[in-house]
Amino acid sequence: MTSPLDSTAVAQFLTQHPHFFEEHADLLARIRLSTPLGGRTVSLQERQMEVLREKIKIMEMRLADLIRAGEENDAIAEKFQRWTRGLLLARNDVDLPHVLISALKANFGVPHATLRLWGVAGDFAHAWFAQEVSPDARIFSNSLTAPFCGPNHDFEAASWLEDAPAVQSLALLPLRVGAAPDAFGLLVLGSADPGRFTADMSTDFLARISETGSAALTCLLG
Repeated sequence: MTSPLDSTAVAQFLTQHPHFFEEHADLLARIRLSTPLGGRTVSLQERQMEVLREKIKIMEMRLADLIRAGEENDAIAEKFQRWTRGLLLARNDVDLPHVLISALKANFGVPHATLRLWGVAGDFAHAWFAQEVSPDARIFSNSLTAPFCGPNHDFEAASWLEDAPAVQSLALLPLRVGAAPDAFGLLVLGSADPGRFTADMSTDFLARISETGSAALTCLLG
């Protein structure tokens, strides 16, 4: 007695005999498959076309996502270039912190931004950016190996911003010389939008801002 074939055995047979449908071409026209489009049945060729169209649609969506991401990256790169250019055009050292902050706001649409530096040269000791910073804030800055993004949990750095009570989310960027273990300052970005700076967002671009800002501001150190 012959055992009935199951679907696995049929699939294995067709895999081992790739010329089966060439030898039985008439079967292709008689095979009917169900389709998710309206629940009707279609021929094998029609079903294959549906599968191909669906794959093409998915590929087109992925391509559109890649193009959109590329355009967004280009826009960010252009803004970063304008910001860096502003730093290079600063007339003197004491102007740098103001230029850095104002250009960040203008180019990236950051509602609130400021910074604090410690260990500055005596000529800058009474400048707005050299105001007193608590030891805890310095320790926190030293602990940051990458920019911090997240909700404002009454960080001391948030109080340095204008209209601090309105700030719901923060990006805190440590400023340090190269790979030095200790930071010499902290760049603070804030927004009233809780979703502007979130813990799960990518910080690669913010890290570039931190590195470039640090390089520009080292001229103010003592």
